[in-house]
Amino acid sequence: MRGAESLQKLTIAMPKGRIFEESLVFLREAGVVIEENSKDSRKLIIPVPHFQMEFILAKPADVPTYVEYGVADVGVVGKDVLLEEDRDVYELLDLEIGRCRMVVAGLAEYQPAVHPRVATKYPAIASRYFRKQGQQVEVIKLNGSVELAPLIGLAERIVDIVSTGQTLRENGLVELEHICDITTRLIANRSSYRMKSEAVDNIAQKFMQVIPKTGVPG
Repeated sequence: MRGAESLQKLTIAMPKGRIFEESLVFLREAGVVIEENSKDSRKLIIPVPHFQMEFILAKPADVPTYVEYGVADVGVVGKDVLLEEDRDVYELLDLEIGRCRMVVAGLAEYQPAVHPRVATKYPAIASRYFRKQGQQVEVIKLNGSVELAPLIGLAERIVDIVSTGQTLRENGLVELEHICDITTRLIANRSSYRMKSEAVDNIAQKFMQVIPKTGVPG
């Protein structure tokens, strides 16, 4: 494999926050050092010229959009976002970080209703899931704390991602159904995958060689 200086420049879209910080652990383990302090910086574009890379920091839901439209060659994003946004991108690698699960939850005394309401930040995922289950529900999209919905009578159930389950328990909610497991994925633009294949393969290999030994908690 050629050196970094001879590879084509790669633009990488990442959600600012926990996933970006955990991804930096992967890159540092693989020898890619970003000198800029991303926690303190307000920059949305971070160049790493020595490694022919550039990072775009974005909201999680926007990462697949940037990758699909080619303003970013690759991206790092949660599987929950990929399922919700349904963008036309290649899913290259499971990074095995940010581990959580998508669940249906509600009050412990929940009783099935004829046409229940379901509150969620993930209306597409919720609609597909209940349609496959043969259940007719009214999906209500919320942007804030969906755990509030059953407590105030807005919805009988919620669909949300859960890690430890502590937030559910503190609000008197329980998991009712498991939808899917969620981890962080490396994705690629279809054209970049062909036109910048060596650079894309290079970043994928850097992630792959350190996935088993980073010790980053999911």
